[in-house]
Amino acid sequence: MAKVNIGLDAELVVEVMVLAGIGSPQDAIEAVVRDYVVRGHRTEARTELTDRNLREVDAKPQDPQG
Repeated sequence: MAKVNIGLDAELVVEVMVLAGIGSPQDAIEAVVRDYVVRGHRTEARTELTDRNLREVDAKPQDPQG
């Protein structure tokens, strides 16, 4: 797996470490990024179902109006 080195504000990293209860800065940031990715996938799954349902409603023939 490729590694990326980035610079972050030390106070921000310490806050993440405290909130996550993780002692290593590397592990704390990895946990935050992994959580972000998982949340993104869950959101995509939910919105995909909603979009699919809306498309199905739009695809049904509608009764004449007027």
